[in-house]
Amino acid sequence: MTTPDRDSGPHDFSDVADTAARFGEAGYLADDRLATTVFLQTRLDKPILLEGPAGVGKTQLATSLAAVTGRRLIRLQCYEGQDETKALYEWDYGKQMLYTQILREKIGQVVEDAADLGEAVERIAKQDSVFFSERFLSPRPLLQAIDSDEPVVLLIDEVDRADEALEAVLLELLSEFQISIPEIGTVVARHLPYVVLTSNNTRDLSAALKRRCLHLFLDYPEPERELAIIRSKDTGLAESLAVRLVEIVRGLRELELRKSPSISETIDWARTLAVLGVEELSADVLSQTVNVVVKYERDLEKARRAIPSLVDPNAEVPEHLHGHGHGHGHGHGHDHGHDDDSGDVDGRAKRAAKDRPGRHDAAYQGVKGSSDDAAAAPAKKVSTGQGERSFAARSARKRPV
Repeated sequence: MTTPDRDSGPHDFSDVADTAARFGEAGYLADDRLATTVFLQTRLDKPILLEGPAGVGKTQLATSLAAVTGRRLIRLQCYEGQDETKALYEWDYGKQMLYTQILREKIGQVVEDAADLGEAVERIAKQDSVFFSERFLSPRPLLQAIDSDEPVVLLIDEVDRADEALEAVLLELLSEFQISIPEIGTVVARHLPYVVLTSNNTRDLSAALKRRCLHLFLDYPEPERELAIIRSKDTGLAESLAVRLVEIVRGLRELELRKSPSISETIDWARTLAVLGVEELSADVLSQTVNVVVKYERDLEKARRAIPSLVDPNAEVPEHLHGHGHGHGHGHGHDHGHDDDSGDVDGRAKRAAKDRPGRHDAAYQGVKGSSDDAAAAPAKKVSTGQGERSFAARSARKRPV
């Protein structure tokens, strides 16, 4: 097994400060923890596992790392039910069969003077390397990264979405930077790749995988850093409005939303407001554009109700944002057009009146006389014989077949 080249040329970082500075030049503002982790990756030759909510810059880190180091980015996007052949390699059986057809005549020449079938098989077996070689191998992202002629950055994105079978396949690559192919042998990395794995925490990853990586949890940044990120993206939004927008987004993240606004979505919201020429962050403007950062209908309703208080803590929620009919229980006692001079604000008297005995008039359900008389009237008696005749008549009826 050959020893991989350990590139320590101009693409490595001199220290943590140099790492942070070069990422900043590439438009990625890395804090001290992240810059330290990336620097250690380049010195310890270990993969990085970034976990955290979606949209906090995990994937972008790999993209920026490739740009900063001048390496080619190879990306494996993981998904549920992913076959390992889609991640490692596939055999090009069509090409293999084509070669077999073309070489059929040559194979005949190889075995034509064989003494028996056993000798013919032995002669063909000696030619296995012709039909099981890299020329029939279609490399996928993992093998591409290992077998690349130049140093690369390998991004294994959303590894938590992949099945555990693929996670097991990654263990050899992450620890030894090699891949075992039964038909060919072990392929060892020519140049050690920078490997970045990302996870949105949809499931727990194995301890074996985490043990092979430098682990870092990325959360939503502090207000000052998020504001600095927005500034670095040149959104066109005024500084004062950007400050207020960051505060409002952080307020939305405190709501119990199915998906909280990400940093990239905050940048999109800032650009949206700048394109619209907004000069003041009013509740109406934010409610009309909040769909840029909130992507589920239930979350939109909750966000729109919260925006007025996020803009102005003393503001009253507009009538059209109360959301009647959804069981929110505001209890405002609105007048729905029923005239009532009795001062019955909450309707208790009306509900009590409906439960009062004898509330119906004489004509209700055809009962004659007063309602009190109807309530006090004795029940009509039915003789035993009449009841038996009625039951017998019903029993004699035949149901249609």
